[in-house]
Amino acid sequence: MYKKISAVDTAFLLENNSKVALLDVREKDELSICHIERALHIPIDEIPNRYEELPMNVPLIVFCHHGMRSLKVVQYLQEKGFQNAFNLTGGINDWANTIDRKMPQY
Repeated sequence: MYKKISAVDTAFLLENNSKVALLDVREKDELSICHIERALHIPIDEIPNRYEELPMNVPLIVFCHHGMRSLKVVQYLQEKGFQNAFNLTGGINDWANTIDRKMPQY
């Protein structure tokens, strides 16, 4: 079973805990529309070659547009031993609707 986290809970963690990592797995053209400032960007197709760059000792919140691609990444990371990986439910779309209402949407 994968771990998930809401945009509201993610925002709370970011405001109250600097030891949180965000991973944006969207494509580069999506990133140009909107992004979360602190997030590391590794497109989903690069994850198998780059997952070792990711921290295992802090909460790792993975997101995409709506949460489906990031769910696959969280499942993959858990298979690789990342018990700290969480899927941001609703993705950056939910983030834009609940946390950063000025963020451009697509």
